[in-house]
Amino acid sequence: MTKYQIIAATGCPTGIAHTYMAQEALEQAAKRKGVTIKVETHGQIGIEHELTPEEIKEADAVIIAADKDVQAQRFAGKRVIDVSVSKGIKDADKLIEEALSGAGEVMAGQSQDEAPNEEKIAPSKLGKVGHKIYKDLMNGVSHMLPFVVSGGVLIAISFLWGIYSADPSNAQYNSFAAQLKNIGGFAMNMMVPILSAFIAESIAKRPGLVVGFVGGLIAFDGGTGFLGGIVSGFLAGYVVLGLVKLLSPLPKSLDGLKAIFLYPVFGVFITGSLMNLATEPMASLNKAMMGFLAGFENSSPLVLGIIVGCMCAFDMGGPVNKAAYVTGTALLAQGNTSFMAGVSAACIAPPLITGVAVVLFGKYFDTNERNAGLVNFILGSTHITEGAIPFAAKDPLRVLPIMMLGSSTAAVLTYMLGVKVPAPHGGFLVLPVVTHGFSWVMAILAGAIVGGILLGLLQRSKARKAAA
Repeated sequence: MTKYQIIAATGCPTGIAHTYMAQEALEQAAKRKGVTIKVETHGQIGIEHELTPEEIKEADAVIIAADKDVQAQRFAGKRVIDVSVSKGIKDADKLIEEALSGAGEVMAGQSQDEAPNEEKIAPSKLGKVGHKIYKDLMNGVSHMLPFVVSGGVLIAISFLWGIYSADPSNAQYNSFAAQLKNIGGFAMNMMVPILSAFIAESIAKRPGLVVGFVGGLIAFDGGTGFLGGIVSGFLAGYVVLGLVKLLSPLPKSLDGLKAIFLYPVFGVFITGSLMNLATEPMASLNKAMMGFLAGFENSSPLVLGIIVGCMCAFDMGGPVNKAAYVTGTALLAQGNTSFMAGVSAACIAPPLITGVAVVLFGKYFDTNERNAGLVNFILGSTHITEGAIPFAAKDPLRVLPIMMLGSSTAAVLTYMLGVKVPAPHGGFLVLPVVTHGFSWVMAILAGAIVGGILLGLLQRSKARKAAA
């Protein structure tokens, strides 16, 4: 068996791009240093290249580059460097150097050889509190997204037969369209319970899952929406942690009883009772928030488009981008299909900006950049913003403002043209169900051209300065 000097785990909320970009960056950095590394990825299709207990035990250091739960409790007793997934992409060489120099903190808990089969449910103390909260939230979001995407797309397809195609009393009624909308509705209705369940699972591991799920169902039933799901998830997770501490004096022989009976029964009761008390005020707050955003959109598409565009392009798949995207999915679940149109446009624009730049100013980019820019036409068209990250990472202070301008242009025009996008992902693949689809494409292309020209001019300026 190969002994790996360094092991790593990567994971991003969507599990589509950042996860694998961080994997590749760490592997290339380790190769340059001449050290062996194995990187476990936590993508949308599940865990790949899973680390074995033996590999964890034998490794000299661990790097966690993730914005979601990657089961960090497995690394108890090892030196761990815990960073965001974006740092895994941008600072891979530095992370490898730190791992080799003995940086990082020893993770609390029993080591693998001391308790090989015991599941730890105490949260990691590594990293800042803010990053831990963000990781817990994004663990919920990453598990929620497939439900939102599948449900949203099926509902959107049902509209091809007409807006009222699922209404038996309307002339547009179509039984297959009604079936699609019904199935999609079931998936969309799972959004809040799944979000809540996996936030709780990130905090308290398996014992938190059922408590978070029930809390999320109460939140959904009470009309608290996305906000209620977040509150119930964190509440459930920390209620279970409290029960773990409270019941820790009980004999170890009762551990099985605690896991199967005490934690879920008391956890569900406490969380459910508190959520019932909080449901009404949270429902009012959720309704006010959605109304404010929808009203703001209608009254000032210019300002909203700039805000959404800047958020989506600021970190391209990171926390700020996800805040805009998650707001869009939440509003989509409430029936607002306009807000997501601007979010999607702003997320599609950055990769297309790089493509336009390498087409118009190709001689100022190297071969790898030209190839990446051309590939980004495909990535951008399918709503994968992360393809633009390698370009931004090389000169973030100047490239990111260009990306933000291009995304804002696309979002502002989208809102002004009254585009509606009923699907939360898919890029141009969902064009058949987009209202004013041609206008949407034109808005995105306008943003891409504006940003692409500016990015190309910047690259030309840099190339001329280097040659002078």
